[in-house]
Amino acid sequence: MRADKVLAHHFEDVSRGQIQLAFDDGGVLLWGEPINKKHKVSTGDCLSIRFPSPKDSTVRAVEMPLEIVHEDDDIIVVNKASGQVVHPGSGTGEDTLVHALLFHTNGGLSTAAGSLRPGVVHRLDKETSGLIVFAKTDPAFFRLTQQFAERSVKKEYLALVHGVPLVKSGSLIDPIGRHPTVRVKMAVLDRGKPARTDWALEERFDNYALLRCWIFTGRTHQIRVHLSHIHHPIVGDTTYGHGAKGDAPFARRVLLHADRLVFTHPVTGVEMKFHAKMPDDFKDTLQYLRGKSQQ
Repeated sequence: MRADKVLAHHFEDVSRGQIQLAFDDGGVLLWGEPINKKHKVSTGDCLSIRFPSPKDSTVRAVEMPLEIVHEDDDIIVVNKASGQVVHPGSGTGEDTLVHALLFHTNGGLSTAAGSLRPGVVHRLDKETSGLIVFAKTDPAFFRLTQQFAERSVKKEYLALVHGVPLVKSGSLIDPIGRHPTVRVKMAVLDRGKPARTDWALEERFDNYALLRCWIFTGRTHQIRVHLSHIHHPIVGDTTYGHGAKGDAPFARRVLLHADRLVFTHPVTGVEMKFHAKMPDDFKDTLQYLRGKSQQ
C-alpha cells in the first residue's frame, strides 16, 4: 500500500494536507530513509512521520459569544451552536469557532494541526450543535488525536429522524466513502472505509423518533449517512433526506446534537465526562411533536 494511504488510515484526525507537508519536509521515513508519498510499504516495515514545526496561526482572533463547558491549561470544551463552522476553509468568513476561541484564549491554541486549524482535534458539521474539544498545547493535541485514532473517545449524539424504527435499537456497520458522482456528499459504498454507528430509541412521536447514537468511527457525515441508509433520515437534512424537508416545516436545520463526550485528559490522565444541554430550537421541536402526538 502507498505510504500516504497508510498514514491517512492511522492518523484519521490529521488532515491529508498536514501529511503531505510532512512528505514535502522530508519527515516521512522508511527504515530511517526519507520517502515520497507514492512509495509502497508492506507489513513489518518501520514507517515513521515527523510533522513540520508549527507556524503561528494566520487566523484573526474575533470576539463573539461562546458557551464554554470546561477549560484548563491544556484543553477547552465548547458547546457549539448550530450554524457555526468549526474552522476556516474555502468560502468561510471570520465567524468560525476557531476565530472565537483565538480571541477567548488570546491566541492560546495548539498550532500542530496547521495555521488554519489551530487547536482542532475533531469536527462537527456546521448545522450540528453540541460538544467539541480543542487542544491549547501541542502535547495535548497529539495525545487527543491519538485517542480519536484509537477510537477510545466516547461520543453520543441525539438525532430526530423521520419515521419510527420497528426495533428499539440497532448497529449500523455499512462502510462509508465519497459519493461517486456528488463529491460534496458521502455514501454507503462497498469500497468505503469501515464505519459503525449504534443507536437506541429514546422517544417516539407520530411519524418521527428521537434516537440516541454512539459512533465508533469518525467518517464525514457518518450518522447522517447511516440513518438515511436505513430510511430514517435526520429531520432537516436536505442533503441526505430524500426530499423529506417538506414533511417537517418546523425544522430549520439538521436536528443532530452532540450530547455527551468522554475522553482521557491528555495531561492528567483523568477520565473527563461532559454533557451539553440541548439547544432551544431542538427542545422546542420536541415539545411541538409531543403536543401533536397527544392530539
